[in-house]
Amino acid sequence: MSLVDKINADIKAAMLAKEAQRLEALRAIKAELLLANTSGTAVTEDTEIKILQKLIKQRKEAAEIFAANKRDDLASHDLFQAEVTQEYLPRQMSEDELTALIKDIITQTGATGIKDMGKVMGMASKQLAGKAENKTVSEIVKKLLVA
Repeated sequence: MSLVDKINADIKAAMLAKEAQRLEALRAIKAELLLANTSGTAVTEDTEIKILQKLIKQRKEAAEIFAANKRDDLASHDLFQAEVTQEYLPRQMSEDELTALIKDIITQTGATGIKDMGKVMGMASKQLAGKAENKTVSEIVKKLLVA
């Protein structure tokens, strides 16, 4: 079952259950995926993952802004939508799993210091696409290369 088919099924389920917030989040995801489909380029599973990650990042950033402006109602709304979107991504790796994998990548690339961060991040981004946020990966790489 493709991602769009799964989302369509979940939209129907949300409509039947009268879950308005979930329905809104699902429709936003579907809209982004349909936009990508109509752009003329082929939408692969990697492209879908990138779209979902972008949506999550946007929602979290918006929630931070709302929280900073004491609009907790809007912040919780965006965080809920980020959680719904997160359900469609592959399981995220734990920090311990990431650290072990990044240590292997550092060994493979022969990185010795922070100046080699670009090489490590390039390889890590390819291997960890959809399995971890780049921000978290970047923090772990910095920590390991500085130590």
